[in-house]
Amino acid sequence: MSDTKLVSEKRNTTLFALLKEVFNWYPSNYPSEERKLLFKLDVSILVFACLCYQTNISNAYVSGLKEDFNLNGNELNYFNVCYYTAYVVFQVPGLLLMSRPQLARWLLPTLEILWGICTFAQSRVTNVNQLYALRFLVGMLEAPVFAGTHFILGSWYSGPELFKRAGTWFICNPLGTMVSGYLQAAAYTNLSGVGGLPGWRWLFIIDGIFTIPVALIGYAIFPGIPDSPKPFYLTDGDVALAKERVRRAGIRRPGKLGLDVFKRTMKRWHIWVFILCYACMIISSYPNGYMNLWLKAEGYSVTQINQLPTVIYGINIVASWLGTTLAAIYPTWIIYTIVTVCCMFSTTCMVVWNIPTGLKFFAWYLFGVAGCSSPILYSTVNTIVKDDSEERALILGSMMTFGYSFNIWVPLLLFPTAGPDGAPRWRKGWPVTLVFFFLLWAGFITAIFLYRREQKSTVSRASSTQASDADDQSAVVDISTNTKDVQESHIYA
Repeated sequence: MSDTKLVSEKRNTTLFALLKEVFNWYPSNYPSEERKLLFKLDVSILVFACLCYQTNISNAYVSGLKEDFNLNGNELNYFNVCYYTAYVVFQVPGLLLMSRPQLARWLLPTLEILWGICTFAQSRVTNVNQLYALRFLVGMLEAPVFAGTHFILGSWYSGPELFKRAGTWFICNPLGTMVSGYLQAAAYTNLSGVGGLPGWRWLFIIDGIFTIPVALIGYAIFPGIPDSPKPFYLTDGDVALAKERVRRAGIRRPGKLGLDVFKRTMKRWHIWVFILCYACMIISSYPNGYMNLWLKAEGYSVTQINQLPTVIYGINIVASWLGTTLAAIYPTWIIYTIVTVCCMFSTTCMVVWNIPTGLKFFAWYLFGVAGCSSPILYSTVNTIVKDDSEERALILGSMMTFGYSFNIWVPLLLFPTAGPDGAPRWRKGWPVTLVFFFLLWAGFITAIFLYRREQKSTVSRASSTQASDADDQSAVVDISTNTKDVQESHIYA
């Protein structure tokens, strides 16, 4: 049974069947060998990727770093500028390297080792300039991790499989920030002063301790892409089956990497629409992670400042997991519309600002439903551009490059830390956020419309070919494949 048929059957079932489908990662209609392969891939890719979480610099900032270094201006924004400058510069090179089979297995674990060293180093800084330099290095090393993991997922999975795995992987980002908040609260409470170090320095030490073993695990289990050297747990039969799955799904295997990649990518609409979408997503989501600044301004305790925002990340986790599963069952534009309405309501509350405290807490927490927006967008890119591996890598890297390039200068103009329009009021920033939430939705809907139009055109041309040469067997095969692609696109209807 195809992924399409499975999804189509689930769209009109009961609530119980829908909830069952959320956990149905290994459909019974799959052969046992395929289910075993999926399990091996899930354990190897998701376990490693989910352990690669990031340190939250804003937690350290509000937990003693600001006072220790006497930071009274926009230094928090400058920390992020250093990080994102390196992050955007190394995105495209990192993703293109990730598309090379011989490098895909080893790149992320190696970057994780180096990232761990820089994490330890942040615990020993003696002035703010050293921290600026280290934030730049961390941004460089983390550059290909996020989009690269989505590229890896899109190289092994397709259809509902891909959406579910992408949502699960995305959980690790809010979960990592959530864990970081609890670690910072624990470090501030229990480790402040131990060894002569304040609690915020201990957070970096603890994160570094977790990082190195994760990287070593990655060297052993991370599989890269199907054409990479196989890890020990995959048999020759597993690799052959994986490549057959890729062929059936229409995912093109890696080809030559040259200037032609840039030429053919720029001629198609994909890169332009998806870059716009991701840039809007980055701008609109920037202030959502700074509830801790509002809590600090309201006079909450350090422990509360670190713990209360974790509710947002908890909602993010549920939304990412559940939303991506629903997007694999129902039309994605419906899920995106619901998320957009929720986020625009929360942003409107922030624009008004003078509202009851309870409503403001609700508005901050409601931002968490946006957790499924990014994995749905990335899964959509992986699905729509599955016919060109190099273009897919270039688009994913470019989305991150252009999206996060806005984080180099937009926060300084719209989301300053200090001043009359500073955090957390952001008199200019919140209205702009409202506009870009709408533009993100409009861009996503545009991508779905253009993709459906392309697929209909493909079927029309294939049908004409079949009518003119019914005896040509290869034409029949092509038509069957193209028709299946259109059927699978029903989730974008």
